[in-house]
Order: sequence, then C-alpha cells, then structure tokens
Amino acid sequence: MKVRPEVKPFLAASAGAGLLAGLITAVCGCSAVGAIATSAAFAALLAGYMLYFFRDPPRTAPDTHGAIVAAADGHIARLKTLDQAAFRQAVARSGLSESDMQLFGEGDVLRISTFLSLFDVHVNRAPISGTARFLGYFPGKRLFTFDEKSSDQNQHNAILIQGEQLPCLVTQIVGPVCRRVVYWLDHDNPHPIKIAQDFGMMKFGSRLDMYFPAGAINLQCALNDVVRAGESVIATINQQGA
Repeated sequence: MKVRPEVKPFLAASAGAGLLAGLITAVCGCSAVGAIATSAAFAALLAGYMLYFFRDPPRTAPDTHGAIVAAADGHIARLKTLDQAAFRQAVARSGLSESDMQLFGEGDVLRISTFLSLFDVHVNRAPISGTARFLGYFPGKRLFTFDEKSSDQNQHNAILIQGEQLPCLVTQIVGPVCRRVVYWLDHDNPHPIKIAQDFGMMKFGSRLDMYFPAGAINLQCALNDVVRAGESVIATINQQGA
C-alpha cells in the first residue's frame, strides 16, 4: 500500500522515542537486553502506527452520473442546513469574496461534516470535479472537532471547488490533537481537479466540512454513516436545482 512521504520525520521521531524508552528502562534497573528489547519494541510499535496512519490507498470514483463523493474517511458527524445569514457567519473566516458567496445562491446551504478518528485514512479527496482554489489557512481555536462550534471557530484550511454545475467549499479543520492541515495543490493559482483526486491531508484526527447549495444536491447519506474518501457517494447533483 502506498504511504505518504510525510511519514519520514515521524519514523525518525519513533526511533528517537524508542531510544528514550530504552534509556529510561535501563535507568530503572533493567538489564541491557531488556532495555534494548524495550527500545526496539516501542520504536517498532510507533513506526508501525505511523506507517498505518500515513497510508494512501488507491480510490476510484463511482461511475454514477452527478455523484458527489466523501472528501474524507470517517463518519458523518453532522448534517446541518444553514440559511444565508448563518452560512455567512459560519464561513466569515474562510476567505470567500462576495462573488464567491453569490455562487451559492440566495437559498439555504447544506453543511456535511465528517469526523476522522486516529485510525482513519487522513488523505483528503475532491468531492466533485472542477477548479480548486486555495483560500488560505485561518488561525483560530482548537476545540474538539465533535463540537459544532469547531466548524466556524477552529483553525482550518479553506478550499473552494467550482464545478460545472455547483460550487463546494471544503474546510480542513484542526482540533486539539490534529496539529496540521496540508493542501498539496498550488496555493496561489486555481488548479483543475478531478473527482476523487487527492488534494491534501489532515494529521492526527480532525474534521472536514463541505458546503453545498442545498437545492442543488440530493442527499444520499445519513448521520453516523461510515464513508470513504473518493468512493462513498454522499449526494448527487440535482439537475433541476443546480
């Protein structure tokens, strides 16, 4: 299985942590053999987890007309319909211009929130095809990401994907455990993107929100559904409403 190259410094840290564990064991009076065994076991355990966490399995988008796929592995934690005032408040710190806001129309906006555990794949994938534009990294709080307030108060990356039929705002949200969110595409210029294409990663547990014009999609997921980025169909485009 493919593993992201970002794992390298974490493998080095695992080796260092294993060495420290061995030294502590030796100081506590353990034999040299026991200290070495402790060091090796601890380092191997951490390194194994890091390789598992940074895995990047291949994903293929479903052959479903108008499909919108999950952008992150995990479970659907929230489905919330926002009126225009609530939508503007929720994304006030996400770098959307007034012309960007107009892409979402004047009706309600649906926010689909996915919660990622420490054991989920953390590579993020595009929910639709279109042109992706990085809106920036926005500092904020580090509330637990199961807290609804984390959507509009936590630190996050914001990415706007403009598809042929509808827009999608994606926010990669940092919690108290997740220390970094990464966007791999061009930060300065819009970039074409295909559905299920990987575009970034959230490290060590987090939340990903997607915003769509509510009338432009037909929801195909429910609360607590387990989803896989790039494969699970969470909605389809409403051809009349888009």
